[in-house]
Amino acid sequence: MSNFLAALRNNRAFQALHYRDFRTVSVCQIFGNLGFWMDELSRGWLIYQITDSMVQLGLARGIQFVPLLLFAPFAGTFADRYSRRTLLLFAQGMSCVIFAVLAALIFAHVVEPWHVYVAAVCSGLMQVIQQPARSSLVSDTVPPELLTNAIGLTSMIFNGARLIGPALAGVIIAFSDTGGAYAVQAFCLFIATIWAVKLRPMKRSAEFKERMQSESYVQSILNGWRFAWNHKTVRAGILCTTVVSLFVFPFTTLLPVFARDILNVGAGGQGMLLAAMGGGAVVSSIMITLSGHRWTRGKVMLDASLIYGLMAVGLACSPWYWLALVFMGLAGLCHVHANALVHTVVQTYSTPEYRGRSMALFNMSQMLSTAGSMVAGLLASGIGPRWAVAAMGLTGAAGILLLVVLMPAARKIK
Repeated sequence: MSNFLAALRNNRAFQALHYRDFRTVSVCQIFGNLGFWMDELSRGWLIYQITDSMVQLGLARGIQFVPLLLFAPFAGTFADRYSRRTLLLFAQGMSCVIFAVLAALIFAHVVEPWHVYVAAVCSGLMQVIQQPARSSLVSDTVPPELLTNAIGLTSMIFNGARLIGPALAGVIIAFSDTGGAYAVQAFCLFIATIWAVKLRPMKRSAEFKERMQSESYVQSILNGWRFAWNHKTVRAGILCTTVVSLFVFPFTTLLPVFARDILNVGAGGQGMLLAAMGGGAVVSSIMITLSGHRWTRGKVMLDASLIYGLMAVGLACSPWYWLALVFMGLAGLCHVHANALVHTVVQTYSTPEYRGRSMALFNMSQMLSTAGSMVAGLLASGIGPRWAVAAMGLTGAAGILLLVVLMPAARKIK
């Protein structure tokens, strides 16, 4: 047994876990992501329950675009300029408070749509603050040669939460409505916040601090954008994520409609749809952790993004629940193949002084899914949910093909 455990510990797939601070960041991600993925189901189900409106269902996701537009550029600069540990503590702690307040409103039977929108904006702001800080902490806590391994492990955590979180939220909603789900979400963020205290502050050179302090916030933001745009590899990764996030991933916004009105499987069925996507994502994460360092990252991320769009079209056309589960599983596999490899590319090719700002741009491109969610809701109200998902999936696939034509070198990124 001891030999087996030693072999497991020394396996490349787990080498990043040899580093104490990376283990601490990973625990924060376990509980933080669990709360996040529960919220993905809980918020949509709550607003649809209150309003019975597909437009408001899209708006409940899309309104998170507001803090993205206003604060995401500053969040990247904060992550490069200030303590990433402090930013993570603050954002997770405030998310805990937001979920707890919303749970109390639901239990008191006084929750209204505007409460959901305010909570969505506030939790979106906390996500904007913590994402570049937490992503950069991964690079700070492992050596460069283990970065792909570390990102593969964090992707496993993220998608393990995607597998468990929605299913857990669906079960809790079935027994105690959305109030119980939000109470559990608040507890998860509380644990993540307590664990983040264990992180050791990262040291930065006096020269780096002086250079950062000499720049204004606007100048720092513009310098970060200039770096990302001028670096062809970083630019290709961010554009790939932009297309997927804007046109493909927003199909998940309409899952309550598919679950309740098209497939007739209810909240529990929606949880299983998201869990199937999470299952595919976990398989993808394991593959990346074990062998991602040997892949041609550009080829895999672009091919996976193209197939992802086609899987969304497949879901839109599916007449059966079991077939929808298959398409969701394949969509999850493609989503992580694309997302994790872009994540690795952006972090690998960004210098440490620009990493926070590059990751902020990466997260901004990811969070364009909130704008896509608004479009999906509006399209669904006009042409129906099936046609809306199919049209956006095809548009996303066409966008990836255009990117391949305009930037052929992107497929050769190592």
